[in-house]
Amino acid sequence: MALKVGDTVRYLNAVGGGRVMRISDGIAYVDDDGFETPVQVRECVVIGNSHVFGNGSQPIPSKEADKPAKKTQPAPSKPTRDEHNDFTSLPIVETAGGNVLNIVLGFEPVEIKALSQTDFDAYIVNDSNYYIFVSVMTRENSSNEWTPRYDGVIEPNIQEFTFSLHQSDLPHLDRICVQYAAFKRDRDFEAKAPGSVEFKIDATKFARLHCFRPNTYFDSPVIAFEINVNDRLQHDMPEIDPAQLRRGIQDKKREERRNAPAQSKSSKPSGDIIVVDLHASELLDTTAGLSPADILNLQIDRFTEVMQQNIRYIGQKIVFIHGKGEGVLRQAIMKELNHRFKGHDVQDASFREYGFGATQVTIRSLQPTNTAKKRR
Repeated sequence: MALKVGDTVRYLNAVGGGRVMRISDGIAYVDDDGFETPVQVRECVVIGNSHVFGNGSQPIPSKEADKPAKKTQPAPSKPTRDEHNDFTSLPIVETAGGNVLNIVLGFEPVEIKALSQTDFDAYIVNDSNYYIFVSVMTRENSSNEWTPRYDGVIEPNIQEFTFSLHQSDLPHLDRICVQYAAFKRDRDFEAKAPGSVEFKIDATKFARLHCFRPNTYFDSPVIAFEINVNDRLQHDMPEIDPAQLRRGIQDKKREERRNAPAQSKSSKPSGDIIVVDLHASELLDTTAGLSPADILNLQIDRFTEVMQQNIRYIGQKIVFIHGKGEGVLRQAIMKELNHRFKGHDVQDASFREYGFGATQVTIRSLQPTNTAKKRR
């Protein structure tokens, strides 16, 4: 179908569309949300035809059609069953790479210069070739019951207004949950697992201008939450108490010592080199919530534990792998060997076997020095 002035189009390889205002040299100038956007004709898909009068005159622009949809659309009421099932009003054009889900929830202030008074419009971006049925809800930390905010079907490759968040809602906004199910109609498709993701909300950010940031899918700064990125469901990072994590590690070590078989009190080394990797990734499941100082203390605790376990075995060789990095961990280990564990042979470990960033300690004295009683 030839593209004509006045046609309503959807972009083939991008989110958006609008009315064609003029065509020149293979470029269609599309009224997209109040802005005239140049787009190659071959990148436009006609989804609505213009009315051509008998005298061949140009169509009269409809003021109602020219209104930016997201600025003038009223807050939607709860969709009816018929509205949920009305999927065939416009043809759906699939885009290359659109068979992976990308879903974003964004909050855009109505008046960004009056954050303490304005409302916030919530939009769902469905950047995929799938329809998604979405449910959005919020709650306070003190309540186990959720307040429904929106439920409905969102078409493929579109940004859709869902609900408004008022200033009076912010004091009761501690967590937000988005649930979705993806599907297609009238064609075969790869099934996607339904998703449910919950985020912690800091409502004070809605009053801070710097918390609203540019986003790929929005023209104005927003507070955005990524629900699904390239078919991967997103989640909040867990909140970890460093002190609690340290206690958990210590309790685990005590349990391992209780269950370990009794060790010989011989002063003879085993003959095997003990290799201890002090990298944080080897000692911890996750470092989220830990400062560099917390991680360093845990690494030195592990170093001290190994030294104390083997201090009686004269001649025992221990290789501590600390990595090259900035040398902070190695300096801390050398400080311990020069003050707390004196009298042992210290040298760089074999580069061929352990690479850069490894120190070998050979036990030479039976007991640590008196400074071992001092805490760091």
